[in-house]
Amino acid sequence: MKFVTYLRVSTERQGQSGLGLEAQRAAVAAYVIGRGAVVAEFVEVESGKRSDRPELAKALAEAERQGAVLLIAKLDRLARNVAFIANLLEAGVEVTAADMPEANRMMLHIMAAVAEQEGKAISERTKAALAAAKARGVKLGWSIPSRRQEQARAARKGVAVRIAQADTHAANVLPIIQDLQNGGASLRQIAGALNERGVKTARGGQWQATTVRNIIARADKLRAAA
Repeated sequence: MKFVTYLRVSTERQGQSGLGLEAQRAAVAAYVIGRGAVVAEFVEVESGKRSDRPELAKALAEAERQGAVLLIAKLDRLARNVAFIANLLEAGVEVTAADMPEANRMMLHIMAAVAEQEGKAISERTKAALAAAKARGVKLGWSIPSRRQEQARAARKGVAVRIAQADTHAANVLPIIQDLQNGGASLRQIAGALNERGVKTARGGQWQATTVRNIIARADKLRAAA
């Protein structure tokens, strides 16, 4: 049996360092032993949130051309993206995963439905969090005419702007963090999940356990001040 492997990492740093890729390669190599051989490998450096996957398209095309099986290291991780599942289902090639070889088309449909529902729930919780923050008096924008002079002074100083942006950002991501906390995830696991989903920190960086803890602390402070 011939296999075309598809590996994915979320950041350029992971792609350059090999972090994550080696573990995926080891997983697919262990799966292939005794079953066949890998005839092609495709690596995607892209956030799981993005739906455009050029390397995935190439992998599917190559698998179809060679009559090979598309082999993925971790389907459970990639299956959070609805478009990814749709591409797999429409590709017309056999797909399997090293970590979930029992997955069939019905299971993929279920995963897609769950992922879509999760996305809608996160969006609704984010909107509700923003509305609640606005009701508490948290400033979500700088369009109030009566405060133009105050806004100008704050802009010159910079501090007030950064605080307001940080509060808004915290209100945006807190529902996601709370949802993961309710599922029993640790601070480090929550950070990893946010990075996987393409969510950035207030400064546009990657999440760490400490930044997650800071968001929770900021939210507690806002609630106490309300």
